[in-house]
Amino acid sequence: MVEIKTDTSLEAMRVAGRVVADALAAARAAAAPGTRLTELDEVARAVLRDAGATSPFLGYRPSFAPTPFPAVICASVNDAIVHGVPNDYRLRDGDLVSLDCGAVVDGWAGDAATSFAVGTERPEDRRLMETTQRALAAGIAAAVVGARIGDVSHAIGSVGRAAGYGIPEDFGGHGIGRAMHEDPAVPNDGRPGRGFVLRHGLVIAIEPMFLAGGGNGYTTAPDGWTLRTLDGSRAAHFEHTVAVTDEGPRILTLP
Repeated sequence: MVEIKTDTSLEAMRVAGRVVADALAAARAAAAPGTRLTELDEVARAVLRDAGATSPFLGYRPSFAPTPFPAVICASVNDAIVHGVPNDYRLRDGDLVSLDCGAVVDGWAGDAATSFAVGTERPEDRRLMETTQRALAAGIAAAVVGARIGDVSHAIGSVGRAAGYGIPEDFGGHGIGRAMHEDPAVPNDGRPGRGFVLRHGLVIAIEPMFLAGGGNGYTTAPDGWTLRTLDGSRAAHFEHTVAVTDEGPRILTLP
């Protein structure tokens, strides 16, 4: 069931969104050659703790997962698309990192993700990240009252397909509110004019993830969580929590 939020609820979600933005910024600032992924998780944990927030990621166990998620961020490196489990891997110069983080404050959730290069940035990684960011911006711009979910999906997918990137079919955005994952699903590719009609107060997490190799295929790592590109190419992932309002799309996960 799709839940429409009140304006008061949107303000409460904005509080959670700021915490998410702060946690991502702090973790990104700590990312350098030699830094362990677990250290980035510790940084994000401290931000959530200091803000009085809890993590919707920690202990989360959807039907596909063999174990509860053990961290407050997903840290996906190079060919990892999403859901990377922070471990003792030490970042290297040139790594492409995607961080995904959520926070819950007073019962309301926020969810966002960002990608960046560690140290030396490869031109092809820059193009991949810039394209994924453009797709996110296109999806947000399409999230207006009276449009449909398919319009958002089509806006995202059109950017990725035009650039020749792959889009994993089974993973995309989602509604968000009291729970991290709510209806409706927001695919990263689709046909315009289809799906749920957007209304003032609908809140969705829009999160394009593009695969540099052009194929859509992925495989699940032995940890049961991390999704990796089937062809070994790199991936980028950007996400914002966005409220549909009569005044236009409102990003709730900005600093």
